[in-house]
Amino acid sequence: MPTQLPPTTEIDFSAISAYQRYKLMASLIVPRPIALVTTVNAQGVVNAAPFSMFNMLGEDPPILMISINKLQDELLKDTAANILANGEFVVQIADEPMAEQMHRCGDKLPASQSELDAVGLTAAPSRTVRPPRIAEAPVAFECHLSEKLETASRHIFIGEVRWLHAREGLIDLERYRVHLQHYFPVARFGASFYVRTRDRFSMQTAAEVNSIDSLD
Repeated sequence: MPTQLPPTTEIDFSAISAYQRYKLMASLIVPRPIALVTTVNAQGVVNAAPFSMFNMLGEDPPILMISINKLQDELLKDTAANILANGEFVVQIADEPMAEQMHRCGDKLPASQSELDAVGLTAAPSRTVRPPRIAEAPVAFECHLSEKLETASRHIFIGEVRWLHAREGLIDLERYRVHLQHYFPVARFGASFYVRTRDRFSMQTAAEVNSIDSLD
């Protein structure tokens, strides 16, 4: 007898709207890491905004990607406008203690007002770029724009990481190992939901585990 396959829901993406595709993809491709991005405009105002269409792309060169949606009438979000103008940005990873402030950075503010001031986060100097890093963030990657792509609905920025800031004690510099037992970033789930990253497990046997896998 032929194998009985489980029933599935079939959806032709060409037959539904862009918003319907967005809702499905954004709730199924999860959890997603969140980039809390700081940029600076021509007037020197620091913008901070969270984006979950974000990830690492490679290590040689060290590059990451942020995808930012366009607004109506081809208008740009402040983050996209600032990156296009000066090619510099800082990507922070938000952890549990600053999760609510990260979320509030997504509120709509005029370009003349900094989200950092509005939510009570602290700007700290960067080393290689003009935008500051966020002092409360456990991790911050200073980036220079390497490449950009444009679709009908989005700007996609590929940034090369020039400098890494990490909370003291998070990285063992002798072995370049992250102390994962001290690192609790939050991620984006479907709709308006977020997830914590405390429930962890390894798929390796005891014989396969090496130092980078240890949570000790």
